[in-house]
Amino acid sequence: MTAEKPVVMFGAGCVGRGFLGQLLNESGYTLTYVEIDEPLIAALNEQHGYTLRLVDNDWSQDLFIPVAQTLYSRADEPLLTALAETSLVTTAVGVRSLPDIAPIIAAGIARRAENQVTTPLNVLICENLPDASMTFRMMVLQHLPAAYHAYADTHVGFVDVVIGRTIPKPTPAMRAQDCGFIIADAYKKLPVNRPRFVGPLPEIVGLIPTDNFNAYIERKLYLHNCGHAILGYMGYLRGHRLSIAALEDPVICDILTRAFGEVRAGFLSVYGMDAAELDEYIAELLKGFANRALADTVSRLARDPLRKLGPKERLVGAARLAERAGIVPEALALAIAATYRYDAADDPLAMELQRRIAAEGLAAVMGNLSGIRPDEPLGKSVCQQYMTLQSLIIDPGESL
Repeated sequence: MTAEKPVVMFGAGCVGRGFLGQLLNESGYTLTYVEIDEPLIAALNEQHGYTLRLVDNDWSQDLFIPVAQTLYSRADEPLLTALAETSLVTTAVGVRSLPDIAPIIAAGIARRAENQVTTPLNVLICENLPDASMTFRMMVLQHLPAAYHAYADTHVGFVDVVIGRTIPKPTPAMRAQDCGFIIADAYKKLPVNRPRFVGPLPEIVGLIPTDNFNAYIERKLYLHNCGHAILGYMGYLRGHRLSIAALEDPVICDILTRAFGEVRAGFLSVYGMDAAELDEYIAELLKGFANRALADTVSRLARDPLRKLGPKERLVGAARLAERAGIVPEALALAIAATYRYDAADDPLAMELQRRIAAEGLAAVMGNLSGIRPDEPLGKSVCQQYMTLQSLIIDPGESL
């Protein structure tokens, strides 16, 4: 690699191609992807890039993103050379695949130490993982010889990132026509955890360095992910197939609006966030949710209810944030109750949730799964809403 600003990007999937590729290309970087998807590797190398289509309800724009090379994910000479010559690495491989790339990055750090590279290396971890920087750093250090740990401490930064762009997974038909093609919205902000960097901050379009990174993590979780959960679980109960239909349902739209108001009050009180900035973020979210070109399925938004009902997850965590501000989270309690009523027969985790409720009762499951006591205000509200939902036949157009 001879480019002045090379970047090595682990993962050429939705986030890698649909977001990071555009931002880094516009920032003057030359892209090297690292992948295991062999048809995708072949397509990117044959076309020397890929087409990214940005879409909204009123317009679309096709961008060609040039790619210097796409390598198979293994610690061979071409990849180690690339890691030794770059100052920036990104990961967007999914949490479960991080252990697979940790030894490769460790080998790259070892090569840099052996070559006495003094330029800092920063690894942007674009994964849905709490405390991603420290977690992945420990994974890498487990594979890095102890003799190089001091080098890593002073020359390598592991940086948390929040991804806010909506990028649906390409369909089989899209892959068959053009394996590299991908569609996304135009959201273009990249919050990063400033203190985790080593050396100067990289110049990247949309980069938002922040010292209060946890607030940005929770903002995405308790607004973006929370909103998707509400559309998913309430959409399921009211018989919708697509998220856009759920959003256009007046009953669900009212619940979503009230829930966002509860969360907003929590952020203003607990984090002292700027009200105008927060309102802009909410407006951008709602605009994105209304993007028909990127409409998601209710079933995808609702999957994995056991995880999403966790005490610090998108619904319960949002309700606790509102409580810390002195707000009674009525809409969020309704959303939590709807999640406990999620019983899609084709979702094994939904069936497991219902099996546990039938065997143990709602109160016990709610305490064990969500950390909500049935005798506390939130618990009483969820139980009440659960019974109300249980007694209703919910169809689109009906009022709750």
